[in-house]
Order: sequence, then structure tokens, then C-alpha cells
Amino acid sequence: MKPHLADAPAGAAPVLRRHGRALAWLARLLVLTAAWLLPPAAQATEGDQVIVVYNSAVPESRAVALHYAERRQVPQSQIFGFKLSTGAEMSRAEYRDLLQQPLLTALTNRGLWEIGEVPARDPSPGTPVRRGVVRSRIRYAVLCYGVPWRIKPDTGLYEPETEMLRPELRRNEAAVDSELACLPLAVSGYPLIGPYVNPLYGVTNGALLHPTNGILLVSRLDGPSPEIARALVDKAREAERNGMWGRAYFDCRGTVEPGLQPGEQMLRQAAEMARLLGLPTVLDTNEAVFPSTFPLSQIGIYIGWYAENVAGALARPRVEFLPGAFAYHLHSYAAADLRSTDRHWVGPLLHRGATITMGPVYEPYLGGTPDMTIFISRFVLQGFSFGEAAWASQPALSWQITVVGDPLYRPYGRSPSALHAELESSGSPLVAWSHLRLVNLNLARGTPVAEMVHYLEQCPVTRQSAILTEKLGDLYDEQGKPHSAALMWQRALSLDPSPQQRLRLLLRLAERYEQLEQWNDAYETRRTLLQDYPDQVDKALLYSKLATLAERLDKPEEARQYRKLWEDMQPPATNSVPSRTP
Repeated sequence: MKPHLADAPAGAAPVLRRHGRALAWLARLLVLTAAWLLPPAAQATEGDQVIVVYNSAVPESRAVALHYAERRQVPQSQIFGFKLSTGAEMSRAEYRDLLQQPLLTALTNRGLWEIGEVPARDPSPGTPVRRGVVRSRIRYAVLCYGVPWRIKPDTGLYEPETEMLRPELRRNEAAVDSELACLPLAVSGYPLIGPYVNPLYGVTNGALLHPTNGILLVSRLDGPSPEIARALVDKAREAERNGMWGRAYFDCRGTVEPGLQPGEQMLRQAAEMARLLGLPTVLDTNEAVFPSTFPLSQIGIYIGWYAENVAGALARPRVEFLPGAFAYHLHSYAAADLRSTDRHWVGPLLHRGATITMGPVYEPYLGGTPDMTIFISRFVLQGFSFGEAAWASQPALSWQITVVGDPLYRPYGRSPSALHAELESSGSPLVAWSHLRLVNLNLARGTPVAEMVHYLEQCPVTRQSAILTEKLGDLYDEQGKPHSAALMWQRALSLDPSPQQRLRLLLRLAERYEQLEQWNDAYETRRTLLQDYPDQVDKALLYSKLATLAERLDKPEEARQYRKLWEDMQPPATNSVPSRTP
């Protein structure tokens, strides 16, 4: 699915010369749809819509619950503690007797839910009467660190409908989050074996995601430590105040077998959606994950697949996730262990700074995983909360996906022009990201590159921002001006780039200097890479390049040193001297 960029107001000129008109167009593009889709409750105190659930057997669980309730102004009467298992798993019986039924009873006793007869969609005679939630004061449930995240399979559970399922779906293990999302259906009962089709999958009106329509929007504050769990709401609130910014990285696999094509296509469509929405987007189609040498900088969104454990650039001790960042890696067991910092994906991504994420606790099969195109569309374009976007993107309930992060987090619910004005008036350097998004939106809808070059050249923020100066260099490069591009990238290095942005700039400059035959600049840039990023460069390639450049610059001793270092890294059978660059 793609945003209808062509539906932007006719009065918005293709070339946005004036700052005010540009921001007005940006605001209308991103908010016009969301303005009539946001539920009325979004205008009230959002904490009133939330219940918070903690494990009374885990002291840290209550501390996380109270922290969240204080940050989001959740009424004390909507905080529930239950004595649960203290590990990752609970049995079906434990889930039913210690969490599901006690919570259902508490919600009705406290007047948060009213149970009654649900009007039948098919009112024909003989249609059985179903009981369910007919009134609800809440929409969200936040499970806190210490609440188990997996429901173990029950081999004694039998349902007649099971025979209608494909053999691989005849299972009843599930994610606690996904099962609890069905709590409104538990009043009358629902099948526990196999996935329960989400009737609100792909919904475009966030207000429909409501217990009276059979779904509770469940997420958890969790991760490898209670400190990480507590910080999720703090980072979400920071991004709501200052904007959710950063670059969007999509790690596809390229050529895949036919059965995996839907997953590959979904990620590519999500990447295209992000690009059309003005996010600085990087799409990788190599089979392997982003390598450890790849400069992942200032991450706002990361979506990739398909490695069992965190690897490559995401496995480095420090990853540049910006506050509010969404990170998701599609793998069957991405959320199997939320406590680990190096196994699977959800725990490690949270450990390295992600604010919101999702993942399966057991095998969901590809068709049972969230649709990232729907998620990006609802979250970014339509301004859904994280909880709304997460569950609108889920094809199945009572299945395998856990959702981690503050469900109220809504970074795109505010007018972009109002946010830009606030950042500008406060002198925040984050305003550069707003300018960058404006440029990208215009480029995505066909505005000539020359017009956006003029915009950046005239923008005062560009002269102070590594982000905008690098973008200006990129646009010069598109115009076929390699010397101007190199000059801008060099200037961006002096404007306090992040460590990974600096690495990217140095890598690009080294290649460009060689293309321009600026041998000394190329040599010194590669020496800087070796000195400043020794654990994040391809040393064999770098030694080879340095040896060749040293020869060109008539530095025989240094050439011998680098050639020896290169040779020492080669397997004996392929040990040879690197050739001189033509």
C-alpha cells in the first residue's frame, strides 16, 4: 500500500520556495488523513484509557508499573497486580486462572467494562446470542517487566474445530500479549488452537480498535532489565515532545525462494512507503544482514530479516538508535527470550536502545507476522498510536507476537508545522531533520533536484547541520558535481556528525577522492578510517588501498608496511601482492 501523495491539496505548488508554504504542505500531507481518523479519546487524558498489569511476585514489576502510571497519569484504580509465574512461560491453566479470569473480573467489578449481549451482525432468526464487552472505558493494557511472555502448549487441550486447520497450525502455545488481546472475546469463549483471524487487520480507523469490537490493545514494558523497561516510556515521551527522527533502514534479502517472496515484497513495500513519506531511507538487498562494517547512523526505523540471532551492525555494543526508534527483525523466534542481550532480536534491540519493537515468541509462520507496510502507513502517515498500529498490522490474534513499548506512543499525531515551529523557536538542532524530511517529500513527488539544492543552499540551518550539509552533498552528486559533493561531505565532518555518520562520510570521501585522483586526500582519509574505526572497517581492503596509494605518493616504506599487513591477513593459498590501481 502506498500513501496517496497525489491527493495533496491542489494549491500546494510542486516547487515549495517559501518556508511557510512548504511547512503548511507538509502538515497537510501528514495530518489531513489522520485528523479525521484519530479516536476522540486521543483528545482526553490518554492514561484514562490504560490498565497497567504487573506481577506481584516480582518487586521490579510493580516499580515499572508505578513508573509508567506516573508518566502517563494512569489512575491508581487501573493498576492491577497478580501473582504470576516468575519465568518466561506460564501454562494454559496458569494463564486462565491467574491472569485472564482475575483481570476480566476486576475490569467488570471496577466498572471499566460492562458485559452484555452483543448485537448480532446477522440478525436472522436462530442466530445465537453472544455476550461480550458492550461498554469500555479502556482500550490499552500495559504488561510490565516480570509478567511472563509465553504460554506453553497444552497437550491435553482438544477442540473439534482443530481438524479443519492445517496440521502445522494445530497448536495452542501463544504469546501472552496476543492471547490477552482476545480478552473481550473470553466472555463467550473463542478457539484456543491455531491463530484467531484478526477482524480488524488493516483497519484505517484507529477508533475501531476497541474492546467493544473484540480487541484489547496489549503491549509490554519489558526487556533485558527493569531499567530498560522503565526507560521505554521516557524515550517515547521524549520523541513525542521533540519528534521521532532519524534514518529508516530496510534490510531485505534480495533473491529468495518462492515461499519467502511475500516477506521480501512486504519489506520492500514498507521501504517504499517510508521513502514516499519523506524519511531518509536506505534499502539493502544483499542476502546477509547489514555487516559490522556498515555505518548504521541515527536510526529512527530499522526493519530487516532473516537471521536467528542479532548480528552484523546491530550486534555492535553501541548502536545509534534515536529516542523513539522502532526496530523489528522478522524471524520466527525474535522474541523468544526478552532477557537476552545477544540471542534472538527483541531483547538485544531493546538493550541497544530501541524504544518500540515486536516479535514472535514461538513459530508464527510468515503469514502470522505483522505487515510492516500497514504498520508504517498507520503509524507514520495516519498518526496511529503504537498500540493501534501494532495491532492493525497483525493478521492473527491468540497467536505468537509480543508487542514491546508504550502503546500510547504517538509521535506523528501532532501537526508537523507546529512541531517545526517549536523546534525552531527553541533553537533545537532537531529542526534539521524537519527540513530534511521536507526536502525528501518534495523529491519523492517529483520536484526537480535543482529546486531542493536551492532550498538547502538558502536555508540557514544547513550551514550548521551535518545532516543537511551531507544531504546537499548528495544532491550535488545527483547533479553530476563530484567536486561540490566532496566539498559538502568534507564540510559536514566539521559540523559534529554522529560517530556513524562520520564513518559514512569518511568512507564516501575516500572513494570520491580516488575517483577524482586526489591521491593524498584519499590516502589521509583512509588512514583516518584505520585510526578512528579499527574495529569497524574491512582491514584487508583498507591495507590494500593504503599500499597502492602509498606507492602512488612515492612513500615506499609505508607501502611496504601496508602491503605486509595485507599479506599477513591472506590465507596461504591466496597470498599475493595487491595490484597498483590503474
